[in-house]
Amino acid sequence: MVAPVIEGLQMCDEAERDKRITNANEAESRCRQLKAPGSAALNRVLDTLEPGGPKGQVQVGFTATLQLLGVYHRTAKGWEIDETQVDDFLRLVTQVRRPVVIYLAADHFDSFGPLTRELQKDPQNLMQLRDGKPLDLNYFGYPVIPYTLQTDASIPVNRYRYRALQYVAKKILALPREVQERIIAINLMGELHHMFPDFSNGMGAYKDIQVTDYNPASVAGFRAWLEKRHTSIVRFNALTGMAFTSFKEVPAPARNIRKEKLSNFGEHYDAFADGTLALSGWLWDPQQKIQQLDLYVDGRHIGPVPQGFNRLDVYRAVESITSPSVGFRYDFDYTALAPGWHYAQIVAKSAGIRYKLASVEFAVIARDQSKTSDSRAPTLASLPDVQKLPGVRAWLDLPQAKQDVYFNPVAREWNLYRQWQVQSLLTQFHNLALRAGLPADKLYSHQIMPRVNSSWNPQLFAADETLLGTMPWKQGINMYGGATNGPWMRDYLKQQQITGYGVPEFNPQQWKSKGVHLAAMKAQYEQGARFISPYYISLIPDRFRGREFAINRMELRPENKQDGADQFYRAIIEFAKR
Repeated sequence: MVAPVIEGLQMCDEAERDKRITNANEAESRCRQLKAPGSAALNRVLDTLEPGGPKGQVQVGFTATLQLLGVYHRTAKGWEIDETQVDDFLRLVTQVRRPVVIYLAADHFDSFGPLTRELQKDPQNLMQLRDGKPLDLNYFGYPVIPYTLQTDASIPVNRYRYRALQYVAKKILALPREVQERIIAINLMGELHHMFPDFSNGMGAYKDIQVTDYNPASVAGFRAWLEKRHTSIVRFNALTGMAFTSFKEVPAPARNIRKEKLSNFGEHYDAFADGTLALSGWLWDPQQKIQQLDLYVDGRHIGPVPQGFNRLDVYRAVESITSPSVGFRYDFDYTALAPGWHYAQIVAKSAGIRYKLASVEFAVIARDQSKTSDSRAPTLASLPDVQKLPGVRAWLDLPQAKQDVYFNPVAREWNLYRQWQVQSLLTQFHNLALRAGLPADKLYSHQIMPRVNSSWNPQLFAADETLLGTMPWKQGINMYGGATNGPWMRDYLKQQQITGYGVPEFNPQQWKSKGVHLAAMKAQYEQGARFISPYYISLIPDRFRGREFAINRMELRPENKQDGADQFYRAIIEFAKR
């Protein structure tokens, strides 16, 4: 099922023809008054993509998004669900006789409507930075609210989103059987993860990182989680080398030892404090001269370096690079290394010869910050440079030269706890959906995959646990750039034994080579995807559009050549002929 994400579902033809209406908000309000959803405009678009209706092995449907916090309106009794709004949404689902993915959004992008503005004022609804303040965020002009990851139903934001989920589930189950059968998936929540500053561009930050959630309830939860996980403070101290007298003393790590005074070493936190050092970069090898990359530390072989990660930034920046799947990355556990200087080398193997691709020196520092010896570690010497191979280009982004690292076992526990928080809320939402009667085989996540982008810092997101093949929901994984048909993502799905998955947001964002979009969709078909949701198609007429945002470059329309959107649009038409 090819189910494009649709913007402007409530945009009716009647409002477009009314010359008194000058913007999209007025138009959608008028359409609601007329009880006229955008089924006519939507049918025209879908009939263009697959004339004659859904048929064959590949069928075109659509993805309909309902923001759960956005369905509330204020009444004399307080905040109540606007039943008319939900009915209008489901009326469109009923009227458009095509496969549909229903996306019940309740994450940080569920930020429109009067209720969300009130929720944003209450600190208990929000994740916090270490200074006790919530982040003030937007995503390319789109408002973002860092809602809490706590599962407690008494927290207002949870009370409202849980109630809306249960209400909408009841309404879905009351639809005629024919309509319910056309619902191929119900995506839950959205991209659920922790937050960080500069949300639009800061996902690759490693220096002076700031993370969430230091909300007092979250910190208390961390200590309770530690006690349940380790059972006794004695055992915890033995594991970490600390000397706490109770779990109540364990800090949520937040201070950088390089710049701040610590009360105890357990307070230290940075991008390397959990014991891993990311070695990441990119390799362009158009003639496939290189058979393998390997990591060596102090002259000792550590293992093969995974490749095929998404680096859309490199694809954009270098005209001659025609694929974004050029990233490599190894997350090296440095905790067994002695304090002192160490030397990491990425070595390429070609026709039996080893070449130096990149090297970097780093220092492991003792907890007491005692002076590091000036002696240097052994290395593999006299290796020819990999860029002597024809056509090969390479670069190491991480880590910076002479990076110092301090391992804090409490920081590792903190990162694991933050992952558990994300997984717990998505589990809670999934369980509520099941108890509300929604069919298990249609319940998908709608999750971001930070690790497919080798230059990103996955610690900022803390979403890894939710993406495992062992999770109880069906995996819905958003894919952009090289992730849509890249080696790393393909290997991940295979390793995790993930089948029958969905791709709630899908866009190759490529324009340099013909056939890329069709090949990416075929790859998803062959790998067992149940549906892909091309991102995105807009039903909003040109005269109602406001200023352009960076996100608009992905709008799928025949005349939009940005990010290869026009090519993708035509490829969907071709793919739907199967």
